[in-house]
Amino acid sequence: MKIKIITIGNKMPAWINEGYIEYAKRLPSHCAIELIEISMPKRSSSTSTDKLIEKESELLLNAIQSNDYVIALDEKGTQWSTKELAGELSRWQHLGQNVVLLIGGPDGLGDVCKQRADQLWSLSKLTLPHPLVRVMLAEQLYRAQSLLMNHPYHRS
Repeated sequence: MKIKIITIGNKMPAWINEGYIEYAKRLPSHCAIELIEISMPKRSSSTSTDKLIEKESELLLNAIQSNDYVIALDEKGTQWSTKELAGELSRWQHLGQNVVLLIGGPDGLGDVCKQRADQLWSLSKLTLPHPLVRVMLAEQLYRAQSLLMNHPYHRS
């Protein structure tokens, strides 16, 4: 199984990149994550938000393989405790498919991406800045994996 994080945006502040890399490198090879950054479409005052989301959705969907198991990050998705996430991660590892986690742009994820998703996952009821989501996601995957491996990183 390979875990891919596909996200809109590729010009992140150094602290975002450093935070993501810190947790990504801690994951064992059987649970390694790959970050796929998609350039944000050009924005202008004449382009509607709906058109931007539509274009971003098209770019995200083009980066997914037909047999990928897709989890869309969305505020209306299911929220999991760390132990529940560890259970989900274990289940994903036994699917025999690559897992793709989709992060939308600043205006969110398009409905077409949510419809393609096999699961919707909410990290929080809070609205989070999309660059920070990649860091939080890497940390939570590391935390869940450490729980599965009985590593002392997670304390309940």
